[in-house]
Amino acid sequence: MIKKLDILLIRSFIGPFVVTFFVSLFVLMMQFFWLYMDEMLGKGVGVMMLLQLLVYISTTLVPLALPLAILLSSIMTFGNMGENFELVAIKSSGISLLRFMQPLFLFVLGLSGFAFFFANNVIPVANLKALSLLYDVRNSKPTLNIRPDQFINDIQGYSIRVGSKDKDGKIIRDVVIYDHTDMMGNTKVVLAREGQIIATADKQSMIFRLKDGWQYHEGYENGVHNYTQVRMHFDEWDKVFDLSGFKFTRTNEDMFKNATQMMNVAQLSESIDSLKKQKNRSSLNMQSLLVPHMTLETRGLEKDKIMAAMNNKAYQPRKYDSSLMELVADSSKKALTQALVNNVRNLKSLMDVTALDNRLQIENYLKYEIELHKKFTLSFACILLFLIGAPLGAIIRKGGLGMPLVIAVSFFVTFHILNISGEKLAKAASVAPWMGMWMSTFMLLPLAIWLIRAARNDSSIFRAEAYLRFFRILARVMSAVSK
Repeated sequence: MIKKLDILLIRSFIGPFVVTFFVSLFVLMMQFFWLYMDEMLGKGVGVMMLLQLLVYISTTLVPLALPLAILLSSIMTFGNMGENFELVAIKSSGISLLRFMQPLFLFVLGLSGFAFFFANNVIPVANLKALSLLYDVRNSKPTLNIRPDQFINDIQGYSIRVGSKDKDGKIIRDVVIYDHTDMMGNTKVVLAREGQIIATADKQSMIFRLKDGWQYHEGYENGVHNYTQVRMHFDEWDKVFDLSGFKFTRTNEDMFKNATQMMNVAQLSESIDSLKKQKNRSSLNMQSLLVPHMTLETRGLEKDKIMAAMNNKAYQPRKYDSSLMELVADSSKKALTQALVNNVRNLKSLMDVTALDNRLQIENYLKYEIELHKKFTLSFACILLFLIGAPLGAIIRKGGLGMPLVIAVSFFVTFHILNISGEKLAKAASVAPWMGMWMSTFMLLPLAIWLIRAARNDSSIFRAEAYLRFFRILARVMSAVSK
């Protein structure tokens, strides 16, 4: 009977889990789409390319959708059973809540293992594909769109205005072209009564076949205006514009593969070890870099007097003691002072560069450590949110998408805020990377344990009837006291 009950429980969980997972993934993906919609549309990117980008982005959003789906589906599963009094029947037959949760816990444990495999092997590749494609889409030029009575500056070095355009989009009239390619202002202007737009076969160029027009060119010589102007009339003239910059091109993905989001656990561990060794080498090399700047400048000094003064036990230099400079010849004091100032200035520059390099090394080290812990926090988040959602469903005893959805979203937002806050604290070196990345887990794990104990004791903390009953009793007591 218990085995059949386990199978029944898993089947009851899988249905809501699949639905909530894809709904959560769709909502997160639409959020990304609306965020970058203005930058993706009008770039000449085909539908298949956009679909490919959305697939890659949806893959990278699995770490957010999976814990939310587990939390919501566990609340719905146990809430439905509580609402239909199935939990009461199971407990009355002698099966404890922990034993009843065991098959789903093992199932979620398998999901967490899959989540780690996914985060370690699939998400780095998806991040590489998605971020490189998104970079190309965002940096590609918009498609050329010539509108009447509007200046367009999409073609570099030119400003074009068309008075009117026929319905076929090819015949144009009252054409004005400002040529800024010589970087000297509006020195070249082309006016034409009408023309025709012709695209080349390879789509790399666009030809304006202009008719009945004038070319104006102001003369410049060595960058200086020579107050000359050339005017030339033409019956027909072809102006060719290069459109190769409008073509969507893909960047080499190797440019992005060294980012932390593109690495698995083995690669991150290797990079962290390399950064540690590099930091140790920097500390050892620091002394050798400082030694040349810490030597005593001996130009112009009377060495015999200096050694005698230093060997004399009665000689005790005081702060701001100028007795050493008194041993320097007057003719050499200025040169010695300048040499000392330059030495200190060089030493300060070296220390600034070393401090900047050390800070960059620490920032890189923190990034790699944070990404390494993130691979594991995703897996444990699935288990943690199940341990929160299962007892919550048993306590609230409500199924469907009403109360469970509200509670699930509230807990998930809390978890997500704590997770982001811990990550920011770790990046700012305010806390250790492991502490920042596991902060949300440490803070919510006691809550999960308390909810499990409350569910085992049939607590009524989330039942509206209990609070209504309490307020009714309190109202009766207050009315009796007032009488």
